[in-house]
Amino acid sequence: MRSRYTAFVRRDAGYLLRTWATSTRPASVETAGVTWLGLAVVSTTDGRAADASGTVTFVAQCDEGTGPQTLRETSTFRREEGRWVYVDGVHH
Repeated sequence: MRSRYTAFVRRDAGYLLRTWATSTRPASVETAGVTWLGLAVVSTTDGRAADASGTVTFVAQCDEGTGPQTLRETSTFRREEGRWVYVDGVHH
């Protein structure tokens, strides 16, 4: 989760796509126009070395040019070919 947040901050669309599950990966990712201001991981479930999947609930602060905003999401991750990938997320 933290590495994907860092990729958004650095506008590294290639990394975001490489760490997205093949079944839900979009053709492209737009990273321009957002200034990321901070990330707080609220909770996690599973996602340990022996697990096949897990979730991360986080709060991220950003500004899309209209002032600070808050994004709250619970993201689902799973292992694909031995590495963790983002599957999808539910916004709160």
